[in-house]
Amino acid sequence: MRYRTRVTAPAAALIGTAAALTAAPSALAAPTRTGTSAAKTAGTPGPETLGDSVYPALGNDGYRVSAYHLDFSYDATTRLVDATATLRIRTTQALSRFSLDSLGLDIRSVRVGGRTATFEQVAEKLRITPARTLPNTSYVTVCVEYSADPRRIPQPHTGWVDTLDGFAACCQPNLAHTVFPCNDHPSDKADFTFRITVPGNLRGVASGLLERTESLSDGRTAYTYRSREPMATELVQITVGDYVIKDRQGPHGLPLRDVVPVARAEALEPALALTPNLVEWLEARLGAYPFETYGLLPCNSDASNAFDFTGLESQTLTIYKPNYLLQAEPKIGSHMMHELVHSYFGNSVSPANWADLWINEGHADFYGLLYRYERGWPDSLGLTTLEARMKNTYAQGDQWRRDSGPVAAPNEANLFDGQRYLGGVLVLYALRNLVGESVFNALERAFLDRYRNSSASTADYIAVASEVSGQDLSGFLQDWLYGTKTPRMPGHPDWTVTPVNPSLAAPHSRRRSRSHDNSATL
Repeated sequence: MRYRTRVTAPAAALIGTAAALTAAPSALAAPTRTGTSAAKTAGTPGPETLGDSVYPALGNDGYRVSAYHLDFSYDATTRLVDATATLRIRTTQALSRFSLDSLGLDIRSVRVGGRTATFEQVAEKLRITPARTLPNTSYVTVCVEYSADPRRIPQPHTGWVDTLDGFAACCQPNLAHTVFPCNDHPSDKADFTFRITVPGNLRGVASGLLERTESLSDGRTAYTYRSREPMATELVQITVGDYVIKDRQGPHGLPLRDVVPVARAEALEPALALTPNLVEWLEARLGAYPFETYGLLPCNSDASNAFDFTGLESQTLTIYKPNYLLQAEPKIGSHMMHELVHSYFGNSVSPANWADLWINEGHADFYGLLYRYERGWPDSLGLTTLEARMKNTYAQGDQWRRDSGPVAAPNEANLFDGQRYLGGVLVLYALRNLVGESVFNALERAFLDRYRNSSASTADYIAVASEVSGQDLSGFLQDWLYGTKTPRMPGHPDWTVTPVNPSLAAPHSRRRSRSHDNSATL
């Protein structure tokens, strides 16, 4: 697991502005030679990977990001974004050069520690050479000025969503760097602030809570948001449009806010009003909601090519196509729960490696299906209990392992196959059957508490499960997560697995680059 001990940036950086970040002490002062390694003192280029098994080119090493400030200005006439990304980084080696992930952005300038730096765009990397070598274990600000066209890069190779009156962001899993230069991997979480400047008739919204609204002399308005908890780049939400903010109260005074197209606010209200009860149900099982707010963003586009999924979690906001939310509660409630669960599994605790996606999606479907069946809503197969659905899934286990690999061993092509969703649910169901419901509930909360605001691996989950249950579950869970054959189901010795049909095309696999619509909660 790549686990970074969180270093909190100065208060000015947390609340505010690019200027506050830039004012931080420069790392370009004379270095203090504290290490024994020549590489740590003389400086070498930082590695352009964090070693992810699914996306090996994603992320960069040699530093960690402690804070981002993103300053976006939207021109409604040209529909272009003029932006500045200011990062506060901490080096983990002496760096003669380092890289950010970046694709499709028109980079104008880069400054490191206030000094102009040279840069080049190579594939999906922005290579930056500072004026002087950055010493090991030093803090430095990196400021990148650029512009972007949300319409330029076609899906699915962009994190931009072009809407009727602006844009939104859908960065998961590996597309945040098409929206802003970053260290685009969930193992490097950071604090975020956002300043979004828009024409007076539009609204800018981002992850977190609104800190400041400024009426500018040219008739434009600037909105500043701050995320209270650190965030993975793939979870960032920035959106501009003709929105109204619908506020309501959740359990224990939790502020809920929905970001809704003005013209559709009334029609969407029945779906939006479901959120308080969803949060209350989930808090009873997983503990207090982990962030400062939650809500839905039905962005102003139902176009089939707007994005290739029904809904997608981003931190404190879940983006949907509006038409989906116009359906009756039994059609949408289970999937709304799925997305809410990601606030815990996926957002608060992020994957250390994208191969750990089953932790996110398996848990989201597990609790989403529990919620459905408790309410007596039949699923897409007409089944009404988790046991019935798991028996059906169990029978397909060997076929799915052949078609999509083991649950915790995906590749880029099959990352979002149903094996990560229902296959993950089957693992959790087997674990709960083995250890009992009360122990299972305890280990779930222990895992969330231990890795809150960080990232965790499959090995970390196995370790917590073993510790809390008081038994070594490594062999049991290794077989379920990495085996090529489906193990026996605890408590159901009569369940059987259908033999593999080599010529059968797996209906659970859509084979699309990042479709989330393999969720059983839809």
